[in-house]
Amino acid sequence: MKIKWFGQSCFRLTSENGIKIVMDPYANMLGYKLPEIDANIVTTSHDHSDHNNVDAVKGDFVHIKDPGVFSPKGIGIKGIQTFHDNVFGAKKGNNIIYTFMIDGINICHCGDLGHLLSLEQINQIGKVDILLLPIGGRVTLDANSAVEVMKQLNPAVVIPMHYRTKAMGILGFVFGKVEPFITASTKEAKNYKELDINLSNIKDLPEIAVLQYN
Repeated sequence: MKIKWFGQSCFRLTSENGIKIVMDPYANMLGYKLPEIDANIVTTSHDHSDHNNVDAVKGDFVHIKDPGVFSPKGIGIKGIQTFHDNVFGAKKGNNIIYTFMIDGINICHCGDLGHLLSLEQINQIGKVDILLLPIGGRVTLDANSAVEVMKQLNPAVVIPMHYRTKAMGILGFVFGKVEPFITASTKEAKNYKELDINLSNIKDLPEIAVLQYN
């Protein structure tokens, strides 16, 4: 499976047999520009413009935007109801965490999660091998809260998202950088342009994989 990050919370997962999943495609903003991408499956965690621009994705895809259990194209997907803030959605609304079973690996995409998880939510999410986790604060988890969620789910690998990058320029001031999260986690971190992961090599990866935007 290949994992590519396009900035914010947008990723593309490509399975060994070529199924492409795009998560949280955004409208061009905050210095990011979404390239032309196609997909078989698109998931959106909530209805904000930096997460729900499905019109930017090419192809005849299945769009998943609700909690529940799904199996499009033979990919096992589960959507778990959470919140965009720490007051049960009163300020910023709902958020959906999605889990994916691809090539025998469990991936969890947290969207714009804004709170620590309840025991019920942890049980619904289940085993996590790769955790795509917002860490930039202000409108999502900050570095310290993200570390707590990482401990709650205990993944093999964390890929940070939704934080300040150079591409954002001065617009990025609203988000924290990735370094405070790495420091707070006390875990090994390495940079990658793209990840190519399978059951054989996942154990060789660092606990934090920082994907580069472009």
